[in-house]
Order: sequence, then structure tokens, then C-alpha cells
Amino acid sequence: MTSETTLPTSEQIRRAPKVLLHDHLDGGLRPATVVDLARATGYDGLPETDPDKLGIWFREAADSGSLERYLETFAHTCAVMQTRDALARVAAECAEDLAADGVVYAEVRYAPEQHLEQGLTLEEVVEAVNEGFREGERRARENGHRIRVGALLTAMRHAARALEIAELANRYRDTGVVGFDIAGAEAGYPPTRHLDAFEYLKRENNHFTIHAGEAFGLPSIWQALQWCGADRLGHGVRIIDDIEVADDGSVTLGRLASYVRDKRIPLEMCPTSNLQTGAAPSYAEHPIGLLRRLQFRLTVNTDNRLMSGTNMSLEFEHLVKTFRYTLDDMQWFTVNAMKSAFIPFDERLAMINDVIKPGYAELRAEWLFRPAATMTPLSSESDRA
Repeated sequence: MTSETTLPTSEQIRRAPKVLLHDHLDGGLRPATVVDLARATGYDGLPETDPDKLGIWFREAADSGSLERYLETFAHTCAVMQTRDALARVAAECAEDLAADGVVYAEVRYAPEQHLEQGLTLEEVVEAVNEGFREGERRARENGHRIRVGALLTAMRHAARALEIAELANRYRDTGVVGFDIAGAEAGYPPTRHLDAFEYLKRENNHFTIHAGEAFGLPSIWQALQWCGADRLGHGVRIIDDIEVADDGSVTLGRLASYVRDKRIPLEMCPTSNLQTGAAPSYAEHPIGLLRRLQFRLTVNTDNRLMSGTNMSLEFEHLVKTFRYTLDDMQWFTVNAMKSAFIPFDERLAMINDVIKPGYAELRAEWLFRPAATMTPLSSESDRA
């Protein structure tokens, strides 16, 4: 029996090399860190001060089925991320936590404009986070893990600082920042409001992704691609609205869905988060199943680990349980993600060939080394054969 016919165990999923492209820094704090930082900074707005209870509160508050309500939870995490030390600590712990979960490459996004309330400049925010990521990488190495973290600078789509943040991303592109993003409520705030930022980034040959097709439908995706020129789509789950499945199981792709698949545009899928915000009703009904069969360029992501009570291993566990995905499927998603990362091609290729593929090969081969007592005995007919 080989791994191709065996579902990976939870322990194998955790050890498997994983690549994360869509993770928010202010959505992944440890509950204990939120409590510590609130106490240190004098923030008294937390709904709970016990770390365990606070973690539960975040998950329950995020389980509203509404993107707008989901986004309200970030008021508490951003409130305690207003100093250089706090930002560096959160970033370092982020890198440590991802590495311990088997993530070997991550692009973590945050909005510098949301961390200025206590006098930091935009530049000081970026430098503090970069410092934290490097410290987290160092601690991970000391604990026997390897991870590389790049930052994505996010502009809030309801604000008017996108060009300023895009210019900031460009200034720090060689010192830890790998790209740009816009985030926030989609309805009423189309990506074309920030067209000047995207035009600037294209002129500078820089990379950007856009949150699109999560709470809003095909027009958001169309604008992100055809007006703004996004390299990737944050979520993009509503592309399913342009795909028709007939009663006999045959599938017809609309023009936009065909374009997304033909151009191999990466979709940053976040299954658990999508359930929380109402973008999908269940794991079984999440579009990732159909889109995987149709060979879209899919990646698996966490979005907000604190609010969703998740990590990359748990996201894959849900998919393995729901869709019977094997290690081969996990490797497919992971290679897709690494291909779609915003670092140079030769570095992506080295990660795929030297880290990801060997890691999965080792996991697939483990069945060969099980104790003899656990091996299925050969039948007499097999002996004769």
C-alpha cells in the first residue's frame, strides 16, 4: 500500500512543507500576547482578559457569516500593535508559529496605516515588522525549523492612502517587503478606486495581489484583473459564479472563469475564513473542490489564524477529510503556492526542488519503513506469484 492510496495523518500534514500566501499579521496574534500587550500599553477595551476565553471570543465573534462583522474583531488586535516593540514581537511570534506548523515560506500582510496611533511613522512600522520577521526566522532555526517570511504591505480600500503605501512597498522591496495588497470591505469600495497605486506598481515592475471575489462577486474579480492588473486574487472564491455545472455533471466556464484558468492566475483560497464570512456554506460545498478538479491555480491559506482558530495544518486536515486529498494533492497546492510567490524565479524554483518536493517524497516513502508487525502479510497466492 502506497501513500497514493492512503490519506495523510495529522502528524504527516503538520510535518509536510507548506507555503502560505494569504495571512494577516493582525489576524494571527497569540491570545496571550494580545492580553500582555493590552496590559503593557494600557488598552482596556478587550472583551476578555483571560487568554483562553479571549481566543474563544475572537473565534465566536468571527463566526457571524458577515465580512463586515468579521473585520470588527481587528479593532482589538490593531489597538495593541501601536509600538515598535509590539510590532516586532507580533511579527517574530508569527514567524515562529508558522515555522512550527511546517510552513517553509510565507507572505504575511499588514496595513502600516493602521499602526500610527502612538506616533510611529510608516517607515518605522515597516522596519519594526521586518525586524520581527528576521528574529522569528532566527528563533525558528534554533528550534530546528526553516522558514522564510516576506511582507506584503496592505492599503485599506475604504481609505485614500493606497498610492502612499504602494510607494512605501517599493522603497522596501529589497529589504523584506515582497509586494502590495488592498484589503477591507469589498462592497462599495471597488479596487478601481486605487487605480493610481496599481498603475504605479506596474510601472515599477512590482508585484501586487488584490482582495477580490470574497464578499463581492464577479465584478470585483473582473476589475481586479482587467482594470488593475493583479498578479493574484485574494480569495477569488466567487469565480464559481461564472461556472455552470449541468445535471449530468458537465461543466461550462464563462469568459472570466476561462480567463482566470487559462492565464493561471493564482487564487488565494482560505476555506475556514470563507465559511465564517459566508462566502461558502461548508467545507464540502466550498468551491475549492470543483476548482481543484478543473485545474485552476489554487493555493491553500489561513487568512486570520486567531479569528479562525486555524493554521495551515488544520486547513489541510479539513480538505483531506472532506475531499480525500492525498500527499500528492497537498504537494500540488504547495507547489502552486510557491510558483505564485513574489520572490525571484530562481529562488522559487530552488524552494520547490530542494525543499518542497524532497519533503513530500520523504513523507510518501515512510510506509516502506513501518515495523514489520504492521505490514499486511502476503497471501499464499501472492507467495506463489
